[in-house]
Amino acid sequence: MKCCVTDLTCKEVINKADGCRLGNVCDVDVDTCTGQVVALIIHGRNRCFGLLGRDDDIRICWDEVDVIGDDTILVCRRSERPPGRKRKKSFLETLVR
Repeated sequence: MKCCVTDLTCKEVINKADGCRLGNVCDVDVDTCTGQVVALIIHGRNRCFGLLGRDDDIRICWDEVDVIGDDTILVCRRSERPPGRKRKKSFLETLVR
């Protein structure tokens, strides 16, 4: 399967380890000496509807890419959050309860 860089930006990246949607590819890191793709770059998530900026970009090494499909890219990546830590509830989640 042949794929252009512009085709990659339309694809959704999903982590196989936990089933989490990471986002869409926004950039590709290429080694200019060898011409090989080194990593895929994904924009970080927006904070407070983008008013407070966004999280750091996610860099996925090419070794972590398992499958590139028609509309998704499956990667095998460990979660960045330690398994023992609980996720902090947002302000809106505390109001709803």
